[in-house]
Amino acid sequence: MKKKKAVIYTIVGFVVAAVLLFPIIWMLPAAFKPRAELFGIPNTFFPKDPTLDNFTKVFQMKLNGYGFVRSLFVTLLVATGATALSLAVNTMAGYVFARLNFRGKNVLWIYFLCTMFIPGITILLTSIKVVNMLGMMDTVFVLIIPAASNAYNIFFFRQFYLGIPENIEEAAVVDGASKFKIFYKIFLPMSVTPMVVIGVGVFMGNYNSFLWPTLTIVNQPNLAMVMQVIRLLSSSYASRFGIVIAATVMSLIIPLTVFGVFQKKIIEGIAITGMK
Repeated sequence: MKKKKAVIYTIVGFVVAAVLLFPIIWMLPAAFKPRAELFGIPNTFFPKDPTLDNFTKVFQMKLNGYGFVRSLFVTLLVATGATALSLAVNTMAGYVFARLNFRGKNVLWIYFLCTMFIPGITILLTSIKVVNMLGMMDTVFVLIIPAASNAYNIFFFRQFYLGIPENIEEAAVVDGASKFKIFYKIFLPMSVTPMVVIGVGVFMGNYNSFLWPTLTIVNQPNLAMVMQVIRLLSSSYASRFGIVIAATVMSLIIPLTVFGVFQKKIIEGIAITGMK
């Protein structure tokens, strides 16, 4: 009976994986097809006459001031900066809520938890008004700072830090270590795996961001994010899908590399979450 269930689960897993991966699998050879072959009938999976023309046009493209390669580089910098800032803020906040006692802590914690249940789209206009009043519109700061603090990430780190034995911290206090030293000397090195899990999620969220950059970066084409450029490509090159597909393939390189590098830590993080 167990073997039958294992076989069924394996088949279902392969089917789900095939459905999810099919667009990417189809897209890779399609990026090397000329336009006539993309729309040819019958359509073939592998290109009969492979060409790099689509990629060449992407590199040379200048669309309303948007350069794809520059936007890819800017997106990488923004996503990396936002991830570093988010990890710094959320790990410290998680440590504070897990280990420190101060007046109003429970009330503040409830307030943080309440923000988890508010859809971001409902406060979008308010958020834009706030960053506009702060003079952050059309600057790189509007892409990095607003999402630095996140209730779910703080909750995640708080729960992880609560699972660390208190006697470790007590021993450090006896040795004369300050709270900040305990945090970055003991707690931070022990939280590499959850930091990778949260960090990859934050990185991907910023890398794939479309709506927020579109609404806050209006007069600075040099700060355009890669998803904005792909959307602009899709509307401007509606009949030249090869260029759009090539740009999409190029945009996949960075996130796939990130997942490949941190794959082991991500699996460890999932295991930690399951045990808790």
